[in-house]
Amino acid sequence: MKLAELIQFFRNGGSYEEFCQTQSLDTKSEVVEIYMEQPLKIDNNLAFFEIEKTEGNIEYSYNGIKYSNLFDFYYFLDAIEESNNDDNQALSNEELTKLLYNYAINDA
Repeated sequence: MKLAELIQFFRNGGSYEEFCQTQSLDTKSEVVEIYMEQPLKIDNNLAFFEIEKTEGNIEYSYNGIKYSNLFDFYYFLDAIEESNNDDNQALSNEELTKLLYNYAINDA
C-alpha cells in the first residue's frame, strides 16, 4: 500500500479497526506506526508496525527491507479528520499525500 492509497481508504470512510484487521495489526497496541521503504520516495510502499515491535526506532528492518518511520497513526488520523473539515475539503487526495509526505521527511 502506498501513502496515496492509505489516504484514499480513510477519506472514503474506512475505519481504523477495519484497517488494522485487514493488516493483521493489534488494535490494542499503544500505537501503530507508519513506515515507508527506504530510500524515501513518495510512491514507495508503506508498512505498519506496532510500537511494541519497533520500540519507537526511526529506522526498522523487516524481512530484509529497511523502513523509515513517517509518523504514527494518531497523527495520520488527525490529519485525515482535518482534511475533511469545511476549510480543507477542497484539498485533493494527491495534495494531501504531498503535504503529509513533505511533513514526514522535513519536519518530523
